[in-house]
Amino acid sequence: MNSPPDFEPAFEQARKLHAKGQLAEAERAYQHLATPGEHREFVLQALVDLYVQARRPKDAIDTLVALTEEVPDSLFYYARLASLLDGLGETDAAISQFLRLLERQPDLAAAHFNLALLYKKMKRYTDAVAAYENAVRLEIDGVQEVYSNMGVLYSEMREADKAREMYERALDVDPEYVPALFNLAGLFEETGGRQRATEIYRQILSIDPRHWDSLARLAYAKRLTRADDELIDSLKDAIEEAQDDQMAREGLYFAQGKALDDLGRYDEAFTAYSTANESGKRRNPPYDRLATEKAFDQLISLFHLDWMKGAATRSVATPIFICGMFRSGSTLLEQILAAHPLVTAGGELDYLPWLIARRLAPYPQRIKSASQEELQQLGNEYLSKLRELFPDDENITDKRPDNFLHLGLIRALFPSARIVYTKRNPLDNCLSVYFQQLGGNLSYAADLEDTAHYYGQHERLMSHWKACFGENIFTVHYDELVHSPEPVLRQLLEFLGLDWDDRCLGFQQTDSLVKTASVWQVREELHSLSSGRWRNYDSFVHNIRALLPSAERQ
Repeated sequence: MNSPPDFEPAFEQARKLHAKGQLAEAERAYQHLATPGEHREFVLQALVDLYVQARRPKDAIDTLVALTEEVPDSLFYYARLASLLDGLGETDAAISQFLRLLERQPDLAAAHFNLALLYKKMKRYTDAVAAYENAVRLEIDGVQEVYSNMGVLYSEMREADKAREMYERALDVDPEYVPALFNLAGLFEETGGRQRATEIYRQILSIDPRHWDSLARLAYAKRLTRADDELIDSLKDAIEEAQDDQMAREGLYFAQGKALDDLGRYDEAFTAYSTANESGKRRNPPYDRLATEKAFDQLISLFHLDWMKGAATRSVATPIFICGMFRSGSTLLEQILAAHPLVTAGGELDYLPWLIARRLAPYPQRIKSASQEELQQLGNEYLSKLRELFPDDENITDKRPDNFLHLGLIRALFPSARIVYTKRNPLDNCLSVYFQQLGGNLSYAADLEDTAHYYGQHERLMSHWKACFGENIFTVHYDELVHSPEPVLRQLLEFLGLDWDDRCLGFQQTDSLVKTASVWQVREELHSLSSGRWRNYDSFVHNIRALLPSAERQ
């Protein structure tokens, strides 16, 4: 059926209304024109744009579905539809749309690539690998990107050898493909290959002298001992040159702070760290102390002992959770445990927070109506994800520090869970948080006093958990661990039900993946250089002492 002869002027009038922001009038005009015919596709496109502008995603989705029926072989419309669905948290539905397209066009390489991205987001790793392999088999353009993405995927799956192979395949296609080089250097970092990582970062800088992330990584890859180290000048010059890239400057200032700290130039180091954090404050939402206190109040109120007992599942699983404040020594402890032949380091797994967001939203209020069966299913899903990555291992550590927020739920999901809490001198801990670029979701980290406030709330919550089930929580004090490791570790292994093994004291020789900011520290022999570090910055921590009453007792 053809469109009416007056379509063009009517469509132009509708577009003018749209451009003026008269969305209701424009919508009516578009809908009047969206009759079957050769111009229907263009009208539906315009309606999608209008609904997105009007923040009506459901209407935009319905219209995009109509577009995929109107033009059933268009990757563009399926991709846009999937993006909207994914943005609304309906990732499974987004996957279904690409599968619908692939039923019609099974050899569409780009659709397999997009599908792989969604599978990865849903932690369907095996499906993601298969989708990437299909994209390669179908000779997708830019195959080096696919190989690099597969390397990242295998790294997340804790398969370092396969990850390295994928990065090398990408570099076989394009030896100067910087994303693969950077990912490969990161993999060498994570597996302890300091020299090779450094070589690759320098190689990247020879290709792209403004690849500031590589320059920053060089500062973390070694402990500076000479004031004339070329890195000092390189970082200073890069900060000046990166005037138009605030994110890059932020990372460079953090790296500069680390380098100056190495050299004992503490006042200058603190200035660099402060400048970096001021940048973080400008780009991230502000930390709200009152809202934080209310959130912790809610956790304490909802997850009381009676609820935990009543909601406890029948699970006999004994997963190991290592948690605490970020930068409290959890990565070091996990590496030590990973040297034990019966322990596997899982790293900072995000399975539990991810499942909570999917199954228990809005959290934590939702737990009031969660049945024991729902909790049993959630626990089973968590264990299933662990088995997918570590099918032959029994004692797997989940070292996501902020799981301390969820210990009440963990206690209900796994009544026999082994919980290890890492604790560090509050002043040292707060400074270490302030000295790391930890991301926008940790808004407290960009301000030392806010960090101290959050530390106090974390202590308050941990006191609640210990009052409820303290016998199931083993506390490892960082300072005790680094000064007298063997007594601490013997007690910890007994708590975990494991025999003593001398290899735990030679933990730095293990080749397990380390995916945290402590990647290099945990490759060194045990030392106490970071214990009492706050004394180097005594004049800067004066204001936070009042917020950290426990600091006076240590």
